[in-house]
Amino acid sequence: MKNKFYLFITLLFVHTFLFAQDIAVVKYSGGGDWYANPTSLPNLVKFCNQNINTKISTKIATVEVGSAEIFSYPFVHMTGHGNVVFSPNDVQNLKNYLNSGGFLHIDDNYGMDEYIRKEIKKVFPNEELKEIPISHEIFQKPYNFPNGLPKIHEHDNLRPQAFGIFVNNRLVLLYTFQCDLGDGWEDTEVHNDPIEIREKALKMGANIINYVFNN
Repeated sequence: MKNKFYLFITLLFVHTFLFAQDIAVVKYSGGGDWYANPTSLPNLVKFCNQNINTKISTKIATVEVGSAEIFSYPFVHMTGHGNVVFSPNDVQNLKNYLNSGGFLHIDDNYGMDEYIRKEIKKVFPNEELKEIPISHEIFQKPYNFPNGLPKIHEHDNLRPQAFGIFVNNRLVLLYTFQCDLGDGWEDTEVHNDPIEIREKALKMGANIINYVFNN
């Protein structure tokens, strides 16, 4: 019965992907500020719709990790500065979502790393976060990033890193660390980043979106 249910969810999920390009922010428990960077995704959506011919809704939804609603969105984004806790239901639901074709982008907004790594391990106990090589298509199209993930904000004088979890050779979870992509997507006046920095962030975001909707 359980297998039939998950098959139904997978088929429903694929059907949804064919007719919708909505994306969502993930709301999680633990006390971390999941609501950080409120202008980032709307700006990324506008950039993608204008530059890479997507037709994503500019209305950004909010979904909880353990909710069935997450299956309505092929791409979900998670950020924050602090603690993250996945319940057993969250873990199972997120695992089903990612194994069924969903994609999770986690952007450490500085201070999230020690918490999120433990929660990712709950979802994929037999997998390790692997640094994504610069040869991966997520760095190549539609915009070329020959050096990999761009650096948007400086914190600890560490290089930006993109880590991933792969299922059947498909990247299902992207974790961007020491980068602050989401900050680069925010309204100009929030961080007063130079135009070239914001452009790098938006182009890298467009590459992520492009990968999700073509894989």
